[in-house]
Amino acid sequence: MKQYKAFCFDLDGTVYRGKEGITSAVNFIHALQEKQLDYFFVTNNSSKTPSQLKEALQQIGLTVSEKRIYSSALVTAKYVKKHFKQGKVFIIGQDGLHFALEQEGIEVEENNPDVVVMGIDRNINYEKLTKACIAVQNGAKLIGTNEDIKFPTEVGFNPGNGSFVKLVGNVCDVEPIFMGKPSPVMLEMIQQDFGFNKEEMLMIGDNYDTDIMCGIRFGCDTVHVNTGVVSAEDVKEKEMLPTYFVNDLSEFEI
Repeated sequence: MKQYKAFCFDLDGTVYRGKEGITSAVNFIHALQEKQLDYFFVTNNSSKTPSQLKEALQQIGLTVSEKRIYSSALVTAKYVKKHFKQGKVFIIGQDGLHFALEQEGIEVEENNPDVVVMGIDRNINYEKLTKACIAVQNGAKLIGTNEDIKFPTEVGFNPGNGSFVKLVGNVCDVEPIFMGKPSPVMLEMIQQDFGFNKEEMLMIGDNYDTDIMCGIRFGCDTVHVNTGVVSAEDVKEKEMLPTYFVNDLSEFEI
């Protein structure tokens, strides 16, 4: 087994399901902490701020630093700041997305926005979706923090942000711009911030289309865990395969 220096984890379906920790993953991260190996959390969940994600990890027995948490909300805010410097933004989303855009000094405005940014919103309703559709039809760019169609919980799958972004895109006949995984941007940020080589990094996740493809596009090794959205049997039918398959992280040696 190769020796890696940076272990990058998806969260939903990899480290926890809903509010329940996945025991093998929690134990694996504890082992990384004991060995003083670097680990990071790379999540498409835009609903929580870094401090809220830190608290969610604390609830399942993981004490981590916010600097180890990279979310699609943070990446999206940086993208909007770079490409729409003076633009007005209409947001559908929760705390994490609002926090990230505020950190970048981005103006939020419902009327005549230049950009519509959509993250997961558990209070989404017809009115919000209609406002997004009208804005996009009037020329606003449509950006989604991520394109996950669904995500696992303790009781089953819930609709993900991608379901709603694609709904707006279909109504307006436009292709949304998606920022989260499978885009490799979050892994690139980790590499830049900490100075790792790609060969030293490992992407671990349950969702082939987001987590594994993110690692493949970035150019690092990948681990598919059979604890979340996509079964190993389905992944084995893909043209580009993960580097490793495990049922859970108790099978992976550090």
